[in-house]
Amino acid sequence: MDIIAREILRHLPKAGESRRLFHGRGHCFAGFNDLVIDYYPPIVLVILYRERPQDWLIELTELLMAALPLAPEGIVLQERFRSGAPSRLLQGILPDDVEANEDGLRYRLRLGDAQNVGFFPDMAVGRRLLRENAKDKRILNLFAYSCSFSVAALVGGAEQVVNLDMNRGALELGRLNHRINHIDLRRTSFLPMELFRSFGRLRRCGPFDLIVCDPPASQGKSFTAERHWPKLIRRLPELLTPHGEVLACLSTPTMTITQLRQMFTELLPTARLVERHTPDEDFPEADIERGTSVLHYRLN
Repeated sequence: MDIIAREILRHLPKAGESRRLFHGRGHCFAGFNDLVIDYYPPIVLVILYRERPQDWLIELTELLMAALPLAPEGIVLQERFRSGAPSRLLQGILPDDVEANEDGLRYRLRLGDAQNVGFFPDMAVGRRLLRENAKDKRILNLFAYSCSFSVAALVGGAEQVVNLDMNRGALELGRLNHRINHIDLRRTSFLPMELFRSFGRLRRCGPFDLIVCDPPASQGKSFTAERHWPKLIRRLPELLTPHGEVLACLSTPTMTITQLRQMFTELLPTARLVERHTPDEDFPEADIERGTSVLHYRLN
C-alpha cells in the first residue's frame, strides 16, 4: 500500500477538481497494473481489472479515507474483471448527481450503471487542445459518447459542433452536459447514427474545419481499431475543408501510436502531423507507444 499512498499524496486534487489519484494501467507500478483510482469530489471511484481479497479492499478504503483532505462521501468499486463491469459501494453513500470537474467545466457521470462512467480523465489533453483551437470553426465530433469534446469546443468559441454516436443514451447525457455548462444547444446537434452508414448525412452537414476521431477500442461490428481506422482515414477528406484539421485520439493497447501514424502517412499523405500530445504526469506510461495519445493533423 505504500506505493499507492505515495501516489495519492503526489496527486492530491485542487479544490473541487477531478483527478486521477493512481494510474496502475500504465504498468509503472509493479503489482498494481490492475488498479485505477479516480477522484470526483465527493466520490472516489476505484477500478479493478482483477479480483482482490476483501482484506485488501478494506485496507485500501481506510487509506483513501485517511489520505484525502476531505473524507469522501462514498467510495465506489467497479469490477472490470466481471461480466458487465458491476459496481458496488465500499464505503459511504452514492449521491444522486456526481460530476467530473475539469478546467471549470462540468460533466455528469453515470456511476454504478455503465462500464464507462461518461468521462475519460486521460483525454483531458485532447479537450484542452480542442478548446484552444476551436474558435470560429465548424467541428465534427465522431464517436462523441457523452460529448465532452463538444462542450470544450463550444466553450472555446466553436461556431458549430455536430456530435455523432450510435449510442442514443450517451448522446442524451451529452445534451445534459451542454445544459449544465450553460451552452446554447442551437450551436450543436446530436446524431444517433452508425458512422459508416451516415457519410451522406455528414457531407450535407459539412464541410468541417476540424474533425475529432476518438473511437473506442471496439464497438462490436461497427468499429474495431485495426479494421476500421484505415477505412475512416481514407474517407476523412470527404468531410473536411481543404485545410481542415484532424484530432486522432488513440487509447487502446491493441494498436500503437506508430501504427496509427503509418496509416495516416500511407492513406492520407496530404495530412501533415502538427504535433503529438500525451497526458500529463497523472498518467505515467511504461510504454509510450501504447498509452493515450492525440495526433493533431492538418491537410496541406
